[in-house]
Parts: sequence; structure tokens; C-alpha cells
Amino acid sequence: MLDVHIADVSHYVKKASNLDNEAIFRGTSVYMFDRVIPMLPLELSNGICSLNAGQDRLALSCLMEIDKNGKVVASDVYKSVICVTERMSYTDVNKIITNSDEAILKKYEKYISDFKLMEELAHILKNRRLKAGYLNLDIPESKLVLDENGKCINVKKYETTFANEIIEQFMLTANETIAEKFYWMNVPFIYRVHEEPDLDKVKELNKFLWNFGYKIHINQDKVYPTEISKVLEQVKGKPEEKVISNLILRTLKLAKYENQNKGHFGIASKFYCHFTSPIRRYPDLFIHRMISEYMEASEELKAQFEADSQKYAQSSSECEMRATKAEREAESIKKAEFMEDKIGQEFEAIISSITPFGMFAELENTVEGLIRFEHMGEEYYIYDEDKKQLIGEHTKRVFKIGDKIKICVISASKMTRQIDFALVEEDTEEEEEGEFVSEIENTLSNSVRNENT
Repeated sequence: MLDVHIADVSHYVKKASNLDNEAIFRGTSVYMFDRVIPMLPLELSNGICSLNAGQDRLALSCLMEIDKNGKVVASDVYKSVICVTERMSYTDVNKIITNSDEAILKKYEKYISDFKLMEELAHILKNRRLKAGYLNLDIPESKLVLDENGKCINVKKYETTFANEIIEQFMLTANETIAEKFYWMNVPFIYRVHEEPDLDKVKELNKFLWNFGYKIHINQDKVYPTEISKVLEQVKGKPEEKVISNLILRTLKLAKYENQNKGHFGIASKFYCHFTSPIRRYPDLFIHRMISEYMEASEELKAQFEADSQKYAQSSSECEMRATKAEREAESIKKAEFMEDKIGQEFEAIISSITPFGMFAELENTVEGLIRFEHMGEEYYIYDEDKKQLIGEHTKRVFKIGDKIKICVISASKMTRQIDFALVEEDTEEEEEGEFVSEIENTLSNSVRNENT
């Protein structure tokens, strides 16, 4: 049995209230490095709707009976009051499941067996998803560290552990369960939809994958998530993994909210919604309100839910895109700010994209910059669009996505959010040494010639 308890935000945010109207306008919380611009006031998100240890809280609970293969065989959703025993961190949970910290193991000794069961169930659920074609896109997120004045002083990969995966798998399962339950009830609803990718884009991607020996098979003009999942498994742990994962992500369509169920391609699920974060996403709040009120609703209220589900699905999708754009632009500003004092420094990088005007390179810490043709030496490069390669006209040197290179930072501006690199030839010293030897040999040769004369 798996119980997922989510704070009942709809109890406090009533339909058509000022709180509700503001939540509709914002649509989602926006995350900016060291702060959050919340969808709801902190008195709710960090107060009465925060599941703090030792305090009774109103919740909406999803109870699921899961068999040994990870299939939900029975479920129920109900209103509840819960009291959290312990508020845990991902770090501590990971130390428990990896047996890596004696002090933490002793502190939470009576919960160890529970966490081991949670770990086992998460593995079962994930394996079931992978078999169905779940796209396990392991693309690291950036973690930006700011000083007390808000200046970016470090950029690094955001590290996750299997403790994060446990919660991820449980939340996915709850979202699928709620979506399927209300789909078969044929009631107004907001689904999280991720449609199949365009065939033309997949065929274009295959042209690139062919260079690495991979291919996404298309069956009768239809792409199945299992075929993309196979490629992701094949590249796992290989140098080209990150690049191919990013290109696959760009090939996929954007997920969005709709009032009609169309399945979720990336999760390889027929039914999916957002139910687990009503504090920070309006569709989740709408679903909570609908669950709370629908059972006793009149026909008039049901009709209103139907109209609202379409309206809020569209507005929430628009708010999500707006928030995502703001988060990405803010991240670009801070990354450029971080690199402003790195002018002249050299770094190892990997080519992340090839364009008609140069190539983009990404550092180990996820910072990306542009290398224009004029910063690639004296050679003239020809852009091969099909293979996404740059080919030197005279040397025939080839640059392709995934290649490791060495770069030098030549400019960075947080005002323009632009970072520029120059290509560094790693064998420069050897070439200079060779030129020096050749010069000596020529001098000696001339001396011998003069003596003979």
C-alpha cells in the first residue's frame, strides 16, 4: 500500500475569492535561484498548508494498492487530517538507504525498515515505467550559488540521489492514479498532456543519430516512446549521452494542460495530471477543488467545472511558459555574471550545438557559450546541416556535436546574457616546438651549405 498525502489547499483558497483570482493570474510559482515568487501567500505555502512535523494538517489523500509488478490494482482518494511524524531531507534519506552515516541511522532507527520498503517500491515503479517506454532523460540542472549581495559566485550541476527518485516515482504514480480515476468517471478535469513528437523532427534527429550508430525506429508513421527509450539506454554512460539526451528533448513537444486526455508521451502513460503540488500550480489546485466539490455537485456546478477546466488549462499553460522563460532568462543572466571575471581563462568543454554561424560549447558546470567562426582560427569551415558538422575547407578537420574541445573565455555580459568563447588548439605548444626545431634545422642546413660553398 502506498499513501500520498497532499495539503488540502482548496480548503483555504475558495473559488472566485481574491486569493483564487491572484492564483489564476500567476498560474504557477516562479523559482529564482535563492528565492521563490510564490503563487500563493507565504502564510499558506509556508504556514497552514505546509506539512510540518507534529502539527495536524488538512490533506487530500490518494491511497494505492500496488502489486509486485508495480501496477496499481486498487485506489481511493479522500479528505483527511494528517500529522507528520518526521520532516525529512533528501540528504538524510539518502544516507539511510545507502547506510552511509551511523549517526543518521541511529537517529532514525525506527524508520529504517520503512525507508527500505520505499526504496524497493520506487525501484519496482521505475522499472515498470522503463519497460513501458518512460524517457529517462538524465539532463543535469544547474545550481547557482549567490553571495549575500545576490551576485553569482558559483555554477555547478544540481546533484540528485535515489532519495529524490523515491519521491519522484511516488508522485508520478499518484498523478497517474488520480487522472485515470477521473477519466473513467467522465467528469470535467485538467490533464497534463504530452503529445507524440512530429515525425519530420524524429526523422531529422535520426540523420544525426546515424553518425553515432543509433536510430529511432518508426512503425507505420508512428513513434513509440519505447523506441526513444531504447536509444537513451544505449547511450547511458557514453560521452555522447548528454548531447543526445538534449537533442531528443528538443525534438519532443512541450507538455501542456488540456481538458481532454491525450496521454503523456514522455512518461509513457495513458493518463496523467498534476495533482501533487496545489501550493505552486493552479491546475493541481483546480483538481483538488473539483475532487472536493464534485461528488455533491449539481448539474449546474458540473457544467461550470467543464467550462473552467478548459479555461484554466489554457491560462495555466500560458503562465507556465511565461514562468519558464523568466527562469531561463534569469539563469542566463547569472551564468553570464559568473563568467564576467573569467575572461582569458581556459576550460575543457563539449560541443553542444552546431550552427551556420559557429558552434556552442558547454562547460562541465553547465555554462554554455558561443564560438563564432572568427574565433576558430584561420580556417574556413563549411556547415553540413544534415550531419550537424563543421568541416574545414583546407584541413578537412571536422567538429561535431559531442566532441571535447578546449576553449578560452573572450567575453561575457550579464546585460546581453551572452557568453563568447574562442577555440584553443591544444597542440599549440607542440606546433611551436616543431616550428622552432625546423628553424634550427634550416639554420644548420644553411650553415653547411655556406661551408661547402
